[in-house]
Amino acid sequence: MISQMISKALVPAVVAGALLFGAAALAQEPSASHLQAARQAMTATKATSEFDNILINSSNKLKTELIAQNPDKSDLISNVVDEEAIALASRRGDLEAEAARLFTNSFSEEELVQIANFFKSDAGQKYLASTPILGRELGKAARVWANGINRDLGQKVSERLVAATKDTNN
Repeated sequence: MISQMISKALVPAVVAGALLFGAAALAQEPSASHLQAARQAMTATKATSEFDNILINSSNKLKTELIAQNPDKSDLISNVVDEEAIALASRRGDLEAEAARLFTNSFSEEELVQIANFFKSDAGQKYLASTPILGRELGKAARVWANGINRDLGQKVSERLVAATKDTNN
């Protein structure tokens, strides 16, 4: 009896919550201008450029595998793979749309405009051009730093353990 009363009370609450959640989700759809700002920021930051070679690499790998199995059909395989890859190229737009949605979830429209403006500037272009080199150099510096930390930590711990052992033996 009590469980039926609780159940009857919970159903309207759950339905109301679901309706409110659904309305909130619809309200959070980005505006066309917000999506446009996201696309401009993505273009300016070259956010998806690292994915440009996915289809090319995938088709080249498939060609290599298939031709290794059927070398006498290399021309046919190459042509078919190329045709199918070209047919799939339009799906790149799906990735761009998803990236734009992710950008709109992370940044306001105003922030996206600011990001795009910065990365279109000379300083932003220099930042983009320098980032790969800076990343490699920072990685090297971090490895040298970590090696020094590991060495010094090991040495200090060893010294203290030796000293602690001497104290307990006396």
